[in-house]
Amino acid sequence: MNVRRIAKDFPVVCVGGSAGGLDAYTRLLRHLPVDMGVAIVIVNHLRTVATTLHEILPHFTKMPVELIKESLLIEPNHVFIIPGNRDLHVFEGEFRLKPISKPRGWPDVITVFLRSLTKNWDGKLIAVIVSGYDGDGSAALCGIKEVGGITIAQKLDTAKQPDMPESAIESGCIDFVLSPEDIAQEIVRISHAEELEMGSDP
Repeated sequence: MNVRRIAKDFPVVCVGGSAGGLDAYTRLLRHLPVDMGVAIVIVNHLRTVATTLHEILPHFTKMPVELIKESLLIEPNHVFIIPGNRDLHVFEGEFRLKPISKPRGWPDVITVFLRSLTKNWDGKLIAVIVSGYDGDGSAALCGIKEVGGITIAQKLDTAKQPDMPESAIESGCIDFVLSPEDIAQEIVRISHAEELEMGSDP
């Protein structure tokens, strides 16, 4: 039980995106060190085709990149990729996969995952919304802030498709609007602050 508790103490970064997201993911990962002590979870809209991000992104980071499977343990210093046509949840320090709850129209997989994190994750939460169509994720951003998390949207003029970050900004619950490179710097800053805070605990 103690192992499970410790396993949920580190920060989780959810990076949500869709069209144009690959450019943002690669620019972000290039600027993240491998030993920050955070888990990166990329939640990308794919409903009808299988994702290939777990094959592409290892070229841009030395962190292990894994396609999420049921009951996979969430670990720091890893990049996790949502599979296509699934909703993603967390429970007791593991990923849980369910059939997609919105099979028609624009998916809401980012919103679903962020809401699960707010209920079931003890560590710091960082929600990042990057390039994509529609407004998935924006409905959950205020909830992230309510539990003490940080919310970041990609700067619109750096996004190939600005709809998704624009919707996030319009939610009124975004802390930072940054380029992918600056998002990486902010994640590093937050992770260092978390390390200092944990180190000062009695």
